[in-house]
Amino acid sequence: MILDIVTYPDPRLKEVCEPVGEVTDEIRQFAADMLETMYEAPGVGLAAPQVGRNIRMLVMDPSSQKDERNPRVLINPVLTLSGEEVVSEQEGCLSVPMNYRADVKRMSKVHLKAQDLDGNVIEEDLEEFPAIVMQHEFDHLDGILFIDKISRLRRSLYDSKVKKWLKKKTAE
Repeated sequence: MILDIVTYPDPRLKEVCEPVGEVTDEIRQFAADMLETMYEAPGVGLAAPQVGRNIRMLVMDPSSQKDERNPRVLINPVLTLSGEEVVSEQEGCLSVPMNYRADVKRMSKVHLKAQDLDGNVIEEDLEEFPAIVMQHEFDHLDGILFIDKISRLRRSLYDSKVKKWLKKKTAE
């Protein structure tokens, strides 16, 4: 089932998410719905708060080939950042309206520890694009959007555009 994507400035996107206590059939179905929503959008990652659930769960597939999908479901992820600081060029987000994009500073490597849908612990190192996607989605679990990481001036200009867009959308 395709889920509705929550968009900025919805206050739910600013909340810190709660850990998933147990991997249930309901969580597995939610993960399947999240993946379907992510692919349909289309995107390379989606965190639970982006579809209205305040839980520490995300899905991602940073593979660039549509015919070679590699979907990942990560529950209660914990990240350790390492490597060097890199610029994620023209980063975007399914929850940030008007297809807004900006350069964001990220780390080139992350060590991931999480659970899969069978409750097994996953531990792995990610580099480059998968590491950037992971950091972006992980930020959502702590109520952080990529636009929170841009300069005040750029953010102020973006917020003004969103206000005008929302006013116009409401008037229609």
